[in-house]
Amino acid sequence: MRLTNNFSLSEFDSKDGAEMPEDVKCNIIELANNLQIIRNECECPIHINSAYRSKTHNQLIGGVKNSQHVKGTAADLVSRNHTPFELYNIIESLIERNKISEGGLGLYKSFVHYDIRGIKARW
Repeated sequence: MRLTNNFSLSEFDSKDGAEMPEDVKCNIIELANNLQIIRNECECPIHINSAYRSKTHNQLIGGVKNSQHVKGTAADLVSRNHTPFELYNIIESLIERNKISEGGLGLYKSFVHYDIRGIKARW
């Protein structure tokens, strides 16, 4: 099922194959719309390493109990054309210009975490 021009629902599935609850699917649709804006700004594909995680999968990988991933409001992202630092700055700029939702933004060595929690969180 296509959610935006460049993202399909399957890209957001839990890696353990667990079925996505309907309330999570609603959050995923909102997240995908924000990711499409990021992708348009980057002018290149964005790969989703991890988005929705079932509670079981989240526990298995050592995710925090209250993870935004379990709610379907987060994605860990990689761009072939941008370093994680560059992608982080692009996302921060889009948030500052009110082009995408405020939320969590985390910079890691090999990816960027972005979520739509509605309040500013940075790491």
